[in-house]
Amino acid sequence: MNLNQLRDEAILLFDKPYKWTSYDLVKKIKFALRAKVGHCGTLDPLASGLLIIVTGKATKQVSRIQDADKEYTGTITLGATTPSHDMETEVNATFPTEHLTDQMIYDAAKQFIGVTEQLPPSHSAKKLEGKRYYEMAREGQTFERKANKVELKEFDVTKIELPLVHFRIVTGKGYYVRSMAHDFGLALNSGGYLSALRRTRIGDYNVDQAWRVDEFVKAIKASPDWR
Repeated sequence: MNLNQLRDEAILLFDKPYKWTSYDLVKKIKFALRAKVGHCGTLDPLASGLLIIVTGKATKQVSRIQDADKEYTGTITLGATTPSHDMETEVNATFPTEHLTDQMIYDAAKQFIGVTEQLPPSHSAKKLEGKRYYEMAREGQTFERKANKVELKEFDVTKIELPLVHFRIVTGKGYYVRSMAHDFGLALNSGGYLSALRRTRIGDYNVDQAWRVDEFVKAIKASPDWR
């Protein structure tokens, strides 16, 4: 492994572990390489999967990579909601699921495909007057969220085990899967929140090609150039 080459220009694929923040991973790789690095789109701590880190001249490609389509697999839990639309916060309301059929779920999924207006979660990194949504939400503040135009290109329901709905989706830039999970529950006259999420692809980059963090650090430290 040529460390000088990695530091000068590299696009590095990593499989972010569950419960790690994106910054945890960036910090680990930055220390291992002992070089400045950038990342191409964060992942929530409760999500796992592909996170791309770039070094040196490759930082010019951040926008291209961030704008690419993204593929995810995950699970929606129906019959309940949470303030964060995922498992970061506790369930705040429950709803009936007895009326749900497989066909209703498949039909609802089709309704989400295309360009729509989407409200970001209140517990997100979006900013309002210089302050993050999640900071205001955790402080108990009320504030108006601004909808964004987003695109869902593919939505496959891969398995139904009520109250769980497993899925695979392909999204455009700026899509909040947590918001989709919440809205999916509403569309079914129930509730819903995201209970599992894994990013499997960004553009042409696939998580199957990604490094495990510990394996990459071990390989770096084994290089004769590392110091």
